[in-house]
Amino acid sequence: MAKNAKVSVGLIYQYYGEKEDLLFLALLEIVQAYKSKIPPALEQVETPLERFTAAVQAYCRVHANSSDTTMLAYRETASLTPAHRKIIKQYETETNELIAQCVRDCIAAGVFEDIDVDIYTYHVIMFSHTWALKSWYLRTRMTFDDYLERGLDLLLRSVLTPYGIEQQEKQALRARRKRRSAASGS
Repeated sequence: MAKNAKVSVGLIYQYYGEKEDLLFLALLEIVQAYKSKIPPALEQVETPLERFTAAVQAYCRVHANSSDTTMLAYRETASLTPAHRKIIKQYETETNELIAQCVRDCIAAGVFEDIDVDIYTYHVIMFSHTWALKSWYLRTRMTFDDYLERGLDLLLRSVLTPYGIEQQEKQALRARRKRRSAASGS
Protein backbone atom coordinates (compact mmCIF):
# COMPACT_ATOMS: atom_id res chain seq x y z
CA MET A 1 0.00 0.00 0.00
CA ALA A 2 2.81 2.39 0.91
CA LYS A 3 4.56 1.66 -2.38
CA ASN A 4 1.37 2.34 -4.38
CA ALA A 5 0.82 5.58 -2.48
CA LYS A 6 4.51 6.48 -2.94
CA VAL A 7 5.00 7.11 0.77
CA SER A 8 7.01 5.38 3.45
CA VAL A 9 5.60 2.59 5.60
CA GLY A 10 6.45 4.72 8.63
CA LEU A 11 4.25 7.54 7.37
CA ILE A 12 1.30 5.18 7.01
CA TYR A 13 1.76 3.88 10.55
CA GLN A 14 1.92 7.46 11.79
CA TYR A 15 -1.73 7.83 10.71
CA TYR A 16 -2.90 4.25 11.19
CA GLY A 17 -1.75 2.43 14.29
CA GLU A 18 -2.10 -1.15 13.10
CA LYS A 19 -2.41 -3.23 9.95
CA GLU A 20 -5.94 -4.16 11.05
CA ASP A 21 -6.92 -0.48 10.77
CA LEU A 22 -5.65 -0.39 7.18
CA LEU A 23 -7.49 -3.59 6.33
CA PHE A 24 -10.70 -2.21 7.79
CA LEU A 25 -10.38 1.00 5.77
CA ALA A 26 -9.72 -0.93 2.55
CA LEU A 27 -12.81 -3.08 3.11
CA LEU A 28 -14.87 -0.09 4.14
CA GLU A 29 -13.92 1.61 0.87
CA ILE A 30 -15.40 -1.17 -1.25
CA VAL A 31 -18.66 -1.48 0.70
CA GLN A 32 -19.05 2.29 0.57
CA ALA A 33 -18.44 2.14 -3.19
CA TYR A 34 -21.56 -0.02 -3.58
CA LYS A 35 -23.64 2.59 -1.81
CA SER A 36 -22.17 5.39 -3.89
CA LYS A 37 -22.43 3.65 -7.29
CA ILE A 38 -25.79 1.86 -7.23
CA PRO A 39 -28.20 4.77 -6.49
CA PRO A 40 -26.84 7.00 -9.29
CA ALA A 41 -27.09 4.05 -11.69
CA LEU A 42 -30.81 3.85 -10.89
CA GLU A 43 -31.54 7.51 -11.55
CA GLN A 44 -33.55 8.13 -14.70
CA VAL A 45 -34.24 4.37 -15.02
CA GLU A 46 -37.95 3.76 -15.22
CA THR A 47 -38.94 0.11 -15.45
CA PRO A 48 -38.33 -2.38 -12.63
CA LEU A 49 -36.37 -4.72 -14.91
CA GLU A 50 -34.13 -1.91 -16.14
CA ARG A 51 -33.58 -0.81 -12.53
CA PHE A 52 -32.63 -4.34 -11.52
CA THR A 53 -30.25 -4.64 -14.46
CA ALA A 54 -28.68 -1.25 -13.75
CA ALA A 55 -28.19 -2.13 -10.06
CA VAL A 56 -26.53 -5.45 -10.89
CA GLN A 57 -24.29 -3.83 -13.48
CA ALA A 58 -23.21 -1.11 -11.04
CA TYR A 59 -22.53 -3.65 -8.29
CA CYS A 60 -20.51 -5.83 -10.65
CA ARG A 61 -18.45 -2.90 -11.90
CA VAL A 62 -17.37 -2.09 -8.35
CA HIS A 63 -15.87 -5.58 -8.14
CA ALA A 64 -14.40 -5.46 -11.61
CA ASN A 65 -12.63 -2.22 -10.69
CA SER A 66 -11.57 -3.47 -7.25
CA SER A 67 -10.75 -7.14 -7.75
CA ASP A 68 -7.83 -7.06 -5.31
CA THR A 69 -9.97 -5.55 -2.56
CA THR A 70 -12.71 -8.10 -3.16
CA MET A 71 -10.21 -10.94 -2.84
CA LEU A 72 -8.75 -9.29 0.26
CA ALA A 73 -12.24 -9.13 1.78
CA TYR A 74 -12.73 -12.85 1.29
CA ARG A 75 -9.34 -13.70 2.76
CA GLU A 76 -9.10 -11.27 5.64
CA THR A 77 -12.52 -10.20 6.94
CA ALA A 78 -12.27 -12.78 9.73
CA SER A 79 -9.16 -11.03 11.06
CA LEU A 80 -11.06 -7.80 11.72
CA THR A 81 -12.12 -6.94 15.24
CA PRO A 82 -15.72 -7.90 16.03
CA ALA A 83 -16.67 -4.21 16.01
CA HIS A 84 -15.16 -3.65 12.57
CA ARG A 85 -16.77 -6.85 11.20
CA LYS A 86 -20.11 -5.59 12.47
CA ILE A 87 -19.67 -2.31 10.56
CA ILE A 88 -18.70 -4.10 7.34
CA LYS A 89 -21.69 -6.46 7.69
CA GLN A 90 -24.02 -3.50 8.26
CA TYR A 91 -22.81 -1.78 5.09
CA GLU A 92 -23.13 -5.02 3.15
CA THR A 93 -26.67 -5.52 4.44
CA GLU A 94 -27.62 -1.97 3.40
CA THR A 95 -26.12 -2.49 -0.04
CA ASN A 96 -27.82 -5.85 -0.47
CA GLU A 97 -31.09 -4.12 0.34
CA LEU A 98 -30.61 -1.92 -2.75
CA ILE A 99 -30.54 -5.08 -4.89
CA ALA A 100 -33.31 -6.76 -2.90
CA GLN A 101 -35.62 -3.78 -3.40
CA CYS A 102 -35.10 -4.02 -7.16
CA VAL A 103 -36.00 -7.72 -6.96
CA ARG A 104 -39.14 -6.97 -4.93
CA ASP A 105 -40.12 -4.29 -7.45
CA CYS A 106 -39.76 -6.80 -10.29
CA ILE A 107 -41.94 -9.29 -8.42
CA ALA A 108 -44.58 -6.63 -7.73
CA ALA A 109 -44.59 -5.60 -11.39
CA GLY A 110 -45.09 -9.20 -12.51
CA VAL A 111 -41.70 -9.31 -14.21
CA PHE A 112 -40.21 -11.91 -11.82
CA GLU A 113 -41.83 -15.01 -10.41
CA ASP A 114 -42.60 -14.90 -6.70
CA ILE A 115 -39.14 -15.96 -5.51
CA ASP A 116 -37.18 -15.94 -2.26
CA VAL A 117 -35.76 -12.41 -2.38
CA ASP A 118 -32.93 -13.06 0.10
CA ILE A 119 -31.61 -16.13 -1.68
CA TYR A 120 -31.86 -14.54 -5.10
CA THR A 121 -30.15 -11.36 -3.86
CA TYR A 122 -27.23 -13.44 -2.61
CA HIS A 123 -27.07 -15.24 -5.96
CA VAL A 124 -26.65 -11.82 -7.55
CA ILE A 125 -24.01 -10.84 -4.99
CA MET A 126 -22.04 -14.04 -5.59
CA PHE A 127 -22.31 -13.56 -9.35
CA SER A 128 -20.82 -10.12 -8.88
CA HIS A 129 -17.98 -11.39 -6.70
CA THR A 130 -17.15 -14.19 -9.11
CA TRP A 131 -15.52 -11.91 -11.68
CA ALA A 132 -13.10 -10.63 -9.06
CA LEU A 133 -12.43 -14.05 -7.56
CA LYS A 134 -12.09 -16.01 -10.79
CA SER A 135 -11.02 -13.42 -13.33
CA TRP A 136 -7.73 -15.30 -13.77
CA TYR A 137 -9.81 -17.86 -15.65
CA LEU A 138 -12.70 -15.79 -16.99
CA ARG A 139 -10.49 -13.10 -18.59
CA THR A 140 -9.00 -15.74 -20.88
CA ARG A 141 -12.45 -16.56 -22.24
CA MET A 142 -14.42 -13.32 -22.30
CA THR A 143 -14.43 -9.62 -21.57
CA PHE A 144 -15.99 -8.28 -18.40
CA ASP A 145 -18.89 -6.89 -20.45
CA ASP A 146 -19.47 -10.35 -21.98
CA TYR A 147 -19.41 -11.90 -18.51
CA LEU A 148 -21.89 -9.32 -17.27
CA GLU A 149 -24.28 -9.75 -20.20
CA ARG A 150 -24.15 -13.54 -20.24
CA GLY A 151 -24.38 -13.83 -16.46
CA LEU A 152 -27.32 -11.45 -16.25
CA ASP A 153 -29.07 -13.51 -18.90
CA LEU A 154 -28.56 -16.65 -16.81
CA LEU A 155 -29.74 -14.92 -13.64
CA LEU A 156 -32.85 -13.60 -15.36
CA ARG A 157 -33.86 -16.78 -17.17
CA SER A 158 -34.59 -18.51 -13.89
CA VAL A 159 -36.98 -15.86 -12.59
CA LEU A 160 -38.68 -14.06 -15.50
CA THR A 161 -42.40 -14.48 -16.01
CA PRO A 162 -43.77 -14.54 -19.58
CA TYR A 163 -44.44 -10.81 -19.12
CA GLY A 164 -40.88 -10.40 -17.86
CA ILE A 165 -39.54 -12.10 -20.98
CA GLU A 166 -41.45 -9.57 -23.10
CA GLN A 167 -39.97 -6.75 -21.02
CA GLN A 168 -36.46 -8.20 -21.35
CA GLU A 169 -36.84 -8.37 -25.14
CA LYS A 170 -38.01 -4.73 -25.23
CA GLN A 171 -35.10 -3.73 -22.99
CA ALA A 172 -32.63 -5.54 -25.26
CA LEU A 173 -34.11 -3.83 -28.33
CA ARG A 174 -33.77 -0.40 -26.68
CA ALA A 175 -30.17 -1.18 -25.73
CA ARG A 176 -29.31 -2.23 -29.30
CA ARG A 177 -30.87 0.96 -30.68
CA LYS A 178 -28.95 3.03 -28.15
CA ARG A 179 -25.63 1.33 -29.09
CA ARG A 180 -26.34 1.83 -32.80
CA SER A 181 -27.20 5.47 -32.22
CA ALA A 182 -24.01 5.99 -30.19
CA ALA A 183 -21.95 4.22 -32.84
CA SER A 184 -23.37 6.40 -35.60
CA GLY A 185 -22.72 9.56 -33.59
CA SER A 186 -26.37 10.63 -33.47
